[in-house]
Amino acid sequence: MTVQPAKFAPQRIVLSGKYARLEPIAIHHAADLYAASIGEGVPERYRWLYEYPPATQADIESWINGVALLHDQTFVAVIDKASGRAVGRQAWLRIFPEHASIEIGGVYWGPAMARSRLATEALYLFARHAFDDLGYRRFEWKCNNLNAPSKAAALRFGFQYEGLFRQDRIAKGENRDTAWYSIIDGEWPALRAEYERWLAPDNFDADGAQKSKLVTRG
Repeated sequence: MTVQPAKFAPQRIVLSGKYARLEPIAIHHAADLYAASIGEGVPERYRWLYEYPPATQADIESWINGVALLHDQTFVAVIDKASGRAVGRQAWLRIFPEHASIEIGGVYWGPAMARSRLATEALYLFARHAFDDLGYRRFEWKCNNLNAPSKAAALRFGFQYEGLFRQDRIAKGENRDTAWYSIIDGEWPALRAEYERWLAPDNFDADGAQKSKLVTRG
C-alpha cells in the first residue's frame, strides 16, 4: 500500500471556530499577549517553555520578531472571539509534509483560556486542519516529563502516550526528559466527532461551564 505525503506545510492563514480564532502571530498581538503573560500563575506556565516570562511588552515584541524569522516553526495567536483579544499562542512544529507528520507545540495558553473551551477549540482547530485539510497522518504533542498538567492535557485531548526520550534536551540549564504523544489519522474521525459534540454551544451553561466532559478514551 502506497502512503501519500501531506499536501503541504501549514500556511499563514486564519483558522476560525465558534469561540476561538487562530491568526498568524504579528506585532499587533503584542499588547494582548503581554497582558496574558502577567499575573498569578504565569511563572509556572512559563516554567516549561524555552523562554522566560516577559518583563515588558517590548520583550514580547522582540520574541514575535524573532519567531517570524523561523522557517521550521509557525506561530499563531489565539483570539477570544467574544473579546477580540489575543489570550494565548501556539505553533506548528516538526513540520514534515513528506512524512505527513506535524506537531503542536510552543503552547502558552494564558490564564483567560487555560482549561477552557477556548483551549480545547484551539487544539481542535489545529488537529482538524492538519488531518482534514492538509492530509497529515500524525499529529504530535511533546512535553517535559515533569510537566504533569501538560501530560494530563495530552491524554484528555485524546493523544496516545508513546514513550520517553531520556536526556532529550537542556532547557534553562536543566535536563529535560521528553514525553511523546500522538494522534494518528485512523483515530481522528472518532475524536473529531467527540470534539464537535463537546464544543457545541448547548454543552455549556450561561456561565460557560461544561455540562458534560470531553470523552476521548474508551
